[in-house]
Amino acid sequence: MNGVDPLAETIYDLVIVGGGPAGYTCGIRAAQLGLKVALIEKTDKLGGTCLHWGCIPTKAMLFSAEVWDHLKHAESYGIDGVTAPRLNWENLLKRKNEIVTKHTKGLDFLMKKNKITVVRGHGRLTGPAKDGVFTVEVTAGDNKTTAAVQGRKVVLATGSDARMLPGYQADETILTNMEILTLPAPPKSLIVIGSGAVGVEFASIFRSFGAEVSILEALPRMVPVEDEEVSKELTRAFKKRDIDVSTGCMVEKIEKTPGGVKVSFKDASGKAQSKEAEKVLVAVGRGPRTADAGIDKVKITLDRGYIPVNEWMETTEPGVYAIGDIVAGLPQLAHVGSMSGIVVASKLAGKYARPVRKERVPGCTYCDPQIGSVGLTEAQAKEKGYAVKVGKFPFMGNSKATIIDSHEGFVKVVSDARYGEVLGVHIIGPQATELIAECVVALELEATVEELMFTIHAHPTLAESLLDGFSAVEGMAVNV
Repeated sequence: MNGVDPLAETIYDLVIVGGGPAGYTCGIRAAQLGLKVALIEKTDKLGGTCLHWGCIPTKAMLFSAEVWDHLKHAESYGIDGVTAPRLNWENLLKRKNEIVTKHTKGLDFLMKKNKITVVRGHGRLTGPAKDGVFTVEVTAGDNKTTAAVQGRKVVLATGSDARMLPGYQADETILTNMEILTLPAPPKSLIVIGSGAVGVEFASIFRSFGAEVSILEALPRMVPVEDEEVSKELTRAFKKRDIDVSTGCMVEKIEKTPGGVKVSFKDASGKAQSKEAEKVLVAVGRGPRTADAGIDKVKITLDRGYIPVNEWMETTEPGVYAIGDIVAGLPQLAHVGSMSGIVVASKLAGKYARPVRKERVPGCTYCDPQIGSVGLTEAQAKEKGYAVKVGKFPFMGNSKATIIDSHEGFVKVVSDARYGEVLGVHIIGPQATELIAECVVALELEATVEELMFTIHAHPTLAESLLDGFSAVEGMAVNV
């Protein structure tokens, strides 16, 4: 750019719009498979929401919260002298930012290593391919300087933005996942609107650090995408932590007050209620970032702002693909976007690939206690007509859970009674987000309960809880 366009004479095999987990993973795999790749990113940093405002910084804060909670019981672990720990919020944020910076630099290195051309600016489709070549217009930050990037295929990976309640804007009091990560001090009280992963994770963080936390959820139960028993267990655990949980309530108004904010809502019975706090976090989901991507220039009809695709992530405009949070019908998870990118890159390079299957996507929520799940819930399995057989095993019976002083929760296995195939696994408890990986493999390989009952799990480990969970389907868990 800057008056000279080094891109003008190059036709790339693949042009990717968006440098988040979906986009950069797609680019790296495509380059590994021999394709010439250009990656367009409108910000000055690769990594997208996940690295800068989502997965990575929140988990860094959750780790600090976990350590803080352990310090509260240091004496019982044989560690004296930790009688009055003080929270250094500045250092907590510094560590979070250092982690983000480290991995941002890592992505810059990977682009150079894989010879991927990174173009800074806002990318837009200009129309269908001409003579087999698409042109993506790139506008720099000044909205004046433009470049034209040409490619035989285009992948849209523009990501998503946090949704805000109608009529409100994010500021220093009404927060989204972005503003809450840069607070100069932890709030003494917080109202969280929405109990999906973002809502319950921040509720967990700030409760650990002593804030009074209230959760308002419109649906009948917390973490509504999870198995109903998991929702009940998380509600019980949060109430035990003195987190106030209200479900089935509709927020009607948010008002600024001298002390912060007042949220008015109707409870499950329709009665008017209100709560006051220093801050309010709006965690009601994310919307696709497709409004200014040039989609109107091609044959793609949006579905409520999302892009429909086929099993290979191709849109209705031949040669244009979509991955990540903008895809209709797929969970807005970084690992879904990344795998979708790998699928596209592999397919375009003529290599082995297989489509992403929604029912085999692990869901991970990093609150305390953690949640990890994959496959069908018990209710979903019954709705699909399966004769369902369920096994449950509480972490109370697991020796490693005793060692790490974390007994909350259980493993729940949903299986097909006729053939014994595992249909879903739902974990709430210590390291659930790590334990779920084994269960994803089990579903991918269509494993049966019988096979998994004879799969040796090391002792003592939290993973043994899975062995007992699978055995519980047949009523033969050993440790309960």
